[in-house]
Amino acid sequence: MSLAPAQPLRRLPQPAAALALIKPITWFPPMWAYLCGVVSSGVAPSGQWALVVLGLVLAGPLVCGMSQAANDWCDRHVDAINEPLRPIPSGRIPGRWGLWIALAMSVLSLLVGWQLGPWGFGATLLAVAAAWAYSAEPVRLKRSGWWGPGLCGLAYETLPWITGAAVVSGGAPAAPVLAVAVLYGLGAHGIMTLNDFKAVEGDRALGLASLPVTMGADRAARVACVVMTVPQLAVIALLFWWGKPVHALAIAALLAGQGAAMRVLLRDPRGNTPWYQGVGILLYISGMMVAAFALRGL
Repeated sequence: MSLAPAQPLRRLPQPAAALALIKPITWFPPMWAYLCGVVSSGVAPSGQWALVVLGLVLAGPLVCGMSQAANDWCDRHVDAINEPLRPIPSGRIPGRWGLWIALAMSVLSLLVGWQLGPWGFGATLLAVAAAWAYSAEPVRLKRSGWWGPGLCGLAYETLPWITGAAVVSGGAPAAPVLAVAVLYGLGAHGIMTLNDFKAVEGDRALGLASLPVTMGADRAARVACVVMTVPQLAVIALLFWWGKPVHALAIAALLAGQGAAMRVLLRDPRGNTPWYQGVGILLYISGMMVAAFALRGL
């Protein structure tokens, strides 16, 4: 009886797998934050649309895509447990191609960031460094359920927001812009904590101390809700203080909607997290843009 010939090992990545590696669905948050920065600057972008578009491409497909590739390469052993069908553990990205893609995109991000002037390039340096510090040894801040999500929140929301404002205005953003950008980045810590629910088994097996691993699902979900809520309350208070009551009330209404969604989340944190990520987070980022428009007149 003859045996069928073995399938040859793949030597090059599948194009579809390479696209999946950089996860287009994750590009939206930093692109949205960059756009919030442009709006909050109060500068009309007429004549600067090239900077706006280039910044959006840099924040999303390049820097965020690079960070996803770096994370998947550094997490390939965890993913073999949690999500074995991902591009690297499944073999669709063979050998060390995941690493080469992440490194090549790091260089490309820096080259594009250079085109955005000193503020854009400086922010790109910080973003690339943060991506590798989060995922790679020996730093690997992902090991911590506090430092890892905190770094991600600031890198996904605060840094692109400040960058967008600085690039179109040609200088340092105003103090109110900085304050709101930092607050929304801190609140995003809770969003990143919810993202860890899908990887509890692998994180526990390989010693990653995410909050769902160290606290359990119920307590970690409650902490995430508090962390998302408190910075938004601070934004609302600041907008009232700055004479923007209409915008403050709009964000308060969005926060009330999040509160209702959080009650659903807390009934079954692991089961309801995907639902909350589609509902509660939409309300969160809508508040970001409301705040950005409020900042235009300050």
